[in-house]
Amino acid sequence: MRVLLVGVVAALAAALMVGNAAASSVDTGLGKSLHRNYVNPAVTPAEDAGVTSSAATGNYGLFTCQLGLSIPGSECYDPYQMRTAYGVDSLIANGNDGTGKKIVIIDAFDNPTLQSDFNFFNNFYGLPNQTIAQYYLGPTPPNTGWAQEMQLDVDWSHAIAPGAKIVLVHGQSNSDEDLVAAANYAINNNLGDVISMSFGEADACLGQTLQGAWHQAFVNATKKGITLLASSGDQGAAQPSCDGNTWVQSTSSPASDPLVTGVGGTELIAQNYACLLTVCPSPPGFGNWLGETAWNEGNPYGDFGSIFGDGTIGTGGGYSYAWNEPAYQQGTIHGGKLRGSPDVAYNGAILHGVLVRFRGGWFRFGGTSCGAPQWAALTAIADQAAGHDYGFINSALYKIGQDSGMYASSFHDITAGNNNSLQFDSANNPVDIPGYNAGTGWDATTGLGSPMTGGLLSNLGLVWSAGQGTAAIANSKNG
Repeated sequence: MRVLLVGVVAALAAALMVGNAAASSVDTGLGKSLHRNYVNPAVTPAEDAGVTSSAATGNYGLFTCQLGLSIPGSECYDPYQMRTAYGVDSLIANGNDGTGKKIVIIDAFDNPTLQSDFNFFNNFYGLPNQTIAQYYLGPTPPNTGWAQEMQLDVDWSHAIAPGAKIVLVHGQSNSDEDLVAAANYAINNNLGDVISMSFGEADACLGQTLQGAWHQAFVNATKKGITLLASSGDQGAAQPSCDGNTWVQSTSSPASDPLVTGVGGTELIAQNYACLLTVCPSPPGFGNWLGETAWNEGNPYGDFGSIFGDGTIGTGGGYSYAWNEPAYQQGTIHGGKLRGSPDVAYNGAILHGVLVRFRGGWFRFGGTSCGAPQWAALTAIADQAAGHDYGFINSALYKIGQDSGMYASSFHDITAGNNNSLQFDSANNPVDIPGYNAGTGWDATTGLGSPMTGGLLSNLGLVWSAGQGTAAIANSKNG
């Protein structure tokens, strides 16, 4: 079984090329998981006009999509905006930046320019430099089809937790066998405290052997106190069928495994920079959270149909065909009998995406693969602040969700939007997949919601216990 990359690398939309504003097409490298490539709308790097910001140590350039000057209604975000939007900035200012913790990224293939682009990103934004620890389980793979994903994962886990060490384990291919081997290598060799996985496939397509192999790896990680996070998918409620010829309503594995925290996608509205002539003096409120909806782009159900045309790019979510409802979701998903996914959410919209330096250019990336590594970074910060690794956190997250006071101070409750999906089969026939609506509390589009990090970390320590992971292992049942 070949596992599909989750997250729009799916998200190379709206290239921000310094010195080159021409539109160009981008090969996503996703094969059957997307039915077409995307066109990069032309934008202008604002730093060409000398516009800078002093939000970081020293000045750095801004882009038109940070100033409300690109595609109407679209945005893009740098590390300082994202930290502000989700309340990470005050934690970092107080020294909780993930120091002493390691974030493991599991990806496939290779990216020869990963370190050099990472260095550029860090220098541009005034982030601490770091040499990425990279592990290969065989000869260096010549395939670079997941190179964009690696860059996104590494840059943005570091942007949110700049004190944590980044560890990248390369699967030799995007097969389940090679990816679970990479995960097992990280787990067996104690390479990190948190593991982020930005890939997936319909959980019904795994079969018992592969499902068992993945779940055993997650059991081993949970027993060691390692937190597991995975992105929930980028085609709304749809996943490719097992033969790859059409689409089915399905959740994505590994996000749907009951020992994994599944991360869905939102469309975040955060405050842009306000500039006077050519100076942006970090005005009060830049990056402030203004609103959020379930992520859905493209016709007929989502935003920016004039840019993306027909077809859905949006948050994965729904109910698993492989796993029963875990005990920690009982009383939250109200009478369901199957595992609901995702558990939490984070900004994933492409035209409200994050800035990434990749192979000599600046790009706006989106997808639920933006959320998994950033939630991994938040977890590393939580581990540092607590003085111990939390490991399995799902039970604690749902306990917070069931307490109205804790919930209100821990999560942005996303109540608008849906993940209805239009896709196209191998004969280019439209396939309409019904999805789910966002609503009050947990829902099958954005889970419990996006983080209000300060409150979340405070409440997590009140409801977490070491035995929750052991209980979740014992109660995990096949659907």
